Amino acid sequence: MDIKSFREYCLAKDYVTEDFPFDRTTLVFRVGGKIFAFTNIDAVPFSCTLKCDPARAIELREMHDEITPGWHLNKKHWNTIKPSAKFDSHLFYGLVDHSYNLVFNSLTKSEKKNLLKQV
Repeated sequence: MDIKSFREYCLAKDYVTEDFPFDRTTLVFRVGGKIFAFTNIDAVPFSCTLKCDPARAIELREMHDEITPGWHLNKKHWNTIKPSAKFDSHLFYGLVDHSYNLVFNSLTKSEKKNLLKQV
């Protein structure tokens, strides 16, 4: 995993936008104006932070050393992933999907309707 493939994967999802709302290095991905993923573009090695269902977040942290509570965030809902060479890429992209789906599904009907109008 690297920042280029992570960015391409996020932007391939429906209604996703990217911006730098905090500083010049924190790249944020949003759906419906709500954050579902972000990364520091200068960080080496690559890492990212993703939203996660609270029960699943705990389970993932217990199973994978590469997954820790989200740094400077509500640790109940956010995980930071530092994928190593041995980290399963299917799991990684599944976690991106999970984060996106959590945020997209939390949007109201009117927010989703507004997204459809923007296309």
